[in-house]
Amino acid sequence: MFDNYYRKDISWGGQLLTLETGKVARQADGAVLARLGDTIVLCTVVGARGVKPGQDFFPLTVNYQEKAFAAGKIPGGFFKREGRPSEAETLISRLIDRPLRPLFPDGFRNEVQVIATVLSHDMENEPDIVALVGCSAALTISGIPFFGPVGAARVGFIDGQYVLNPTMAQKKQSQLDLVLAGTAEGVLMVESEAHELTEEVMLGAVTFGHAAFQPVIQGIIELAEHAAKDAWALPEPSEAEVALKARITALGHADMVEAYKETQKLVRQGKVGAVKKAVVAGLEAEGLDAGAAKGLLKELEADVVRNNILNTGLRIDGRDTKTVRPIVAEVGVLPRAHGSALFTRGETQALCVATLGTGQDEQIIDALAGEYRENFMLHYNFPPYSVNETGRMGSPGRREVGHGKLAWRALHPLLPEKDKFPYTMRVVSEITESNGSSSMATVCGTSLSLMDAGAPLKRPCAGIAMGLIKEDHAFAVLSDILGDEDHLGDMDFKVAGTEVGITALQMDIKITSITPEIMKIALEQARDGRLHILGEMAKGLTGARGDVAATAPRITVINVPKDKIRDVIGSGGKVIREICEQTGCKIDIEDDGTIKVAATSIEAAQKAIDWIQGITAEAEIGKIYNGKVVKTAEFGAFVNFLGAKDGLVHISELANERVNKTNDVVNQGDAVKVKVIGFDERGKVKLSMRVVDQATGADISDQVGAKRPRADGESDERPRREGGDDRGPRRDRGDRPRRGDF
Repeated sequence: MFDNYYRKDISWGGQLLTLETGKVARQADGAVLARLGDTIVLCTVVGARGVKPGQDFFPLTVNYQEKAFAAGKIPGGFFKREGRPSEAETLISRLIDRPLRPLFPDGFRNEVQVIATVLSHDMENEPDIVALVGCSAALTISGIPFFGPVGAARVGFIDGQYVLNPTMAQKKQSQLDLVLAGTAEGVLMVESEAHELTEEVMLGAVTFGHAAFQPVIQGIIELAEHAAKDAWALPEPSEAEVALKARITALGHADMVEAYKETQKLVRQGKVGAVKKAVVAGLEAEGLDAGAAKGLLKELEADVVRNNILNTGLRIDGRDTKTVRPIVAEVGVLPRAHGSALFTRGETQALCVATLGTGQDEQIIDALAGEYRENFMLHYNFPPYSVNETGRMGSPGRREVGHGKLAWRALHPLLPEKDKFPYTMRVVSEITESNGSSSMATVCGTSLSLMDAGAPLKRPCAGIAMGLIKEDHAFAVLSDILGDEDHLGDMDFKVAGTEVGITALQMDIKITSITPEIMKIALEQARDGRLHILGEMAKGLTGARGDVAATAPRITVINVPKDKIRDVIGSGGKVIREICEQTGCKIDIEDDGTIKVAATSIEAAQKAIDWIQGITAEAEIGKIYNGKVVKTAEFGAFVNFLGAKDGLVHISELANERVNKTNDVVNQGDAVKVKVIGFDERGKVKLSMRVVDQATGADISDQVGAKRPRADGESDERPRREGGDDRGPRRDRGDRPRRGDF
């Protein structure tokens, strides 16, 4: 039945990577079941057989999806089925897309959809690498024009050694989490988070990973030799298209060169737009197909910009290849925010706002590998006005999610330990103006806003975006690229870090690959640019403020015995709710007895802390406490002290003179001072008021003696009851103290 079934086993880093095809999803153009350990991903590819009329771009869609059954789980929530993609699924979809997209031939316009579905997760091997390899294999055997295959690997750095595809447990010990993908010739994509590693270590990790995935590429080639479908015909430019391109160059080249001499973005865009309109009008006047001119005009722009940089060393805005645009870093720009910064670099600007919260504000993430909580969130927004456009406002797209996560990775290794700074931190980056490298502006602005909020980062962090223009053997590496240099260039290489080392690195190559020489130059140039930016940021703020903002909650951490936690919470949460309502504080209680009290005022926090400590503290014999009478009886008064504790002040301990009725001395609701004088046989607290000066709270037991003095004429003997019982007058059973009264 499965006549076309084929399986390829690859020994990879001490594990077995299996690629099989011909059994599952046989109607797709390409389908591969990729397996590493017990992590299995189904990767499928389908390409449209035709091109939609007027389509001038390549519509590639990559969707990565995780099925809950892969981890033996049922989805949470009301609807018990998988819903919209999670942030992790969106990021991995981008991760797969980035190295695949550059390998489709120029002029290919057929729609292609790649879907990776996680079917099994062994909680050791991450499915993202397996999915990327599987999608590369599926494309390679599909027959769709694709200049692959692509290999991929994850690289860790543990105890000074590179580790290939570290397990999930090993990742927690690693100073580096780097994912890279590429061809046999070179690297196409890098994504990483690092703990301030040097440029040499990062370059070594990329070189190590590139060498490590070569067996995977060879395995995919061998799979294709047995299972590949007939190749589609490569798109060839027609004679009319070649002639049209030549005519567009003749009509617009000189004017396009002049337009790109303008250094201001909006003015330049206006001039470039005017050139394009003039070229289209000229084509129409000559009876040529102006509808096909859009893509060719883009090629004309690229030729003008790229050749000018290579020939003159000068860029669109007049800078040389290494100069960073002017920077202004301001902090404290929003008076009510906990921390805020406005970071402006040339025509790119980010308004970053930090908010400090409590443990109740942590994000709960229901991941395939298990639920966990995140106390640092970074949300990046790119409104259309930032580039002088109109557009739909809605939920963040893949670009927003990806840029936000890149900035998150850059700051994450620098955050203070949770036990030293017990806050939940959220930063929102609003891109108010953009002309390239807004994600790196977000890194800089986030660092400043967190320090402005009082978060003690290890060191300030800055980011810079590098570009590349390469024609044959000639190339130029560009520091702090503009938007046009990004769109028309060959590389987008973002590097973030501190003065000590790199914390995040992301690279996307738009050509088939780059050499280690180019990457080394880019890293060195990025380091110089990063140090320059850190110096400019220091003019706004050099480090974290000594305290959190006045508008931020103050968090005080106390510890109580584990067996007292239930007393603080109370039945059904009654006690903790009352404390929060009465004090206005937020209180987080952890299983180990750690309690975090958050309040906007010191007085409110202290009130809640005193309340909690009163509940959990043990009464000490001989110690004097403030209390409140909660009930009176013939035999004495019950006094609440130490928060939730009650004790009995016997009628004989109410005052130094004889007391006939309890209410002659105290009434319910009275505030009194009491001394602990002992415990009864059941462990209940016995209190005394007579040995305490009620005005000052002083201990006067030396003055009054251990016993109450007798009244005039009073006998030493207690009155005997009729019948010879000398235990004193009989009390009604209803007057006896009961267990619940204490």
